[in-house]
Amino acid sequence: LKLSRCSVDIEDIAKKAIYAGAKIVADRMKVNLENVLSDEATGQLVAAMGVTPIGLSGGEWNAHIGFDGYDTHHVAFQLIARVLESGTSTRPKKPFVRPTLNQTRKAVEQEMNKVIEEEMKKIFG
Repeated sequence: LKLSRCSVDIEDIAKKAIYAGAKIVADRMKVNLENVLSDEATGQLVAAMGVTPIGLSGGEWNAHIGFDGYDTHHVAFQLIARVLESGTSTRPKKPFVRPTLNQTRKAVEQEMNKVIEEEMKKIFG
């Protein structure tokens, strides 16, 4: 009975673990993004950042953190974020994505494992 329940709940467990990990990354990324933006920034780019719904893609559960929409000059927030991260021939790079991933990798793994263990304890007692 417990094994059959586990197979039903595995999707929910995966989603909870991924959401917990994505939250850590997104929270840290917002802080890092705010740190690289100038004082004149409007806050639109930070507000445009979000997490996609968790889904199954190519046999793996995942969620993406990214930018959606356009600023007041009709420039895609994805493009603005990419220019900040990688720079251009005229703008120096101001990375915020790679540092976020480096800073959060261990915490995300720990939190996801913690969520999985807690959920499995609920099933197996």
